[in-house]
Amino acid sequence: MPPLLRYPTVDELASRAAALVARHPRDARLRRVGTSRAGTPLWLLSVGHGSRHTLVVAGPHANEPVGGGTVLRLAERALADPRLCEGADTTWNLLLCLDPDGARRNEGWLAGPYTLQNYFRKFFRPGFLEQPEWLPEGPDGTVLPETRALLDVQDELRPYFQCSLHGVDVGGAFVELTRDLPGLARRVERTAARLGIPRELGPYDTLYWPTLGPAVYRIPPPRRGDLAAAITEAAVESTWFHPHPYGTVTAVVEAPMWGVTAVENDTPPPDADAVLRAISRTLRRDTALLEAVLTRVRPSVSTGPDAARLLAPVDDYLLVGPGIADSWDPDTGGAAPRPLPPLDTARLTALAISARRVALRTAGLLHQLVIRAGEDPAGALPDLDRLIEAWCADYRDGYGARWIPVARQVEYQSRVVVAAFELAGRRARVDSHSGEPGWGSQAAVPMHRE
Repeated sequence: MPPLLRYPTVDELASRAAALVARHPRDARLRRVGTSRAGTPLWLLSVGHGSRHTLVVAGPHANEPVGGGTVLRLAERALADPRLCEGADTTWNLLLCLDPDGARRNEGWLAGPYTLQNYFRKFFRPGFLEQPEWLPEGPDGTVLPETRALLDVQDELRPYFQCSLHGVDVGGAFVELTRDLPGLARRVERTAARLGIPRELGPYDTLYWPTLGPAVYRIPPPRRGDLAAAITEAAVESTWFHPHPYGTVTAVVEAPMWGVTAVENDTPPPDADAVLRAISRTLRRDTALLEAVLTRVRPSVSTGPDAARLLAPVDDYLLVGPGIADSWDPDTGGAAPRPLPPLDTARLTALAISARRVALRTAGLLHQLVIRAGEDPAGALPDLDRLIEAWCADYRDGYGARWIPVARQVEYQSRVVVAAFELAGRRARVDSHSGEPGWGSQAAVPMHRE
């Protein structure tokens, strides 16, 4: 397969998978395992005939398309390398896209140009409650059809290794694990160095999580928590943990689109509290600006095409922004779920990037709302354009964000998946169970993931 020069669309993923099966009819199969809310098939591509199973899930987040290219690359590798299938007695099961409806809404920027402005102006990600990787709150919550399809596949296959493919829009690469895989951090380091991809040594996602090695983090078991805390505490009954009783190890592999070198700078800053105050102050200011814009445009955009779908994430981001700012601010530290961990330059950079991300995503969604409404009586578009341009310039010039070619993103992610797969195979035991204290299936709140 030639290197990918751009991200494949949902339809291209299906057609390329079908073509691969046509070339390898004895060793590859493609079957429909579910249907999205909009009627799009959910396709599972299986390679090999082993008695043990791996499950790789692409596209759990609508704006993170790298996984589609990665599953195609993994299928080619599994077909070409006997060690990955027959030698490991393994069948590779590759879910092409978990959220095809959301992915289609991002196709406006998939073909390029790959600029920050083009990405954020055409960015889409559903509201917290519509992200299919998370299970609903409480025993009576409604499970999305995409989520149900994934749960059914997990229960059918009982994989010893599961991988969820994610993309970081701005930042660095890292891995999250439900069980430790000793040696993975060294492999991630070597792969990232060879491909020129920065590792994120203190992601916002893992603020309170145990570190298993540089850029490798342990996902805590699900437990209850409020929505803001859930962003960094994994207080969720997620599809990552659903197959845990089968002995499954789940790896969440994050690959960046725009890399920032400072996210792997572990030197101490001269004044961490001053940096935190500045980040929190900026996030509060940006949130207030965007709330004012929303107040101006809501009357004219609420009845436009897809208004409800676009307004849901806007409201979510504006809801959690102030709480996040308070949890980081040294002067309002009582709002934090627990004291912040030691903060080096890498972690402070990750927090600053995350704060800017919340604002940019909100501005981009508001921009789309106004455009789709077909009119702008509040005159908000010039203001939104100015904010998007300024904040993207901050990423580019202030943080040195640089585009990483699609082929390199895919190669990095596929190599890390294979490394985790090999290590998981060594630790796999037939009919193993976790036996870990504190792990259970109690209901928990949905969680938004960065």
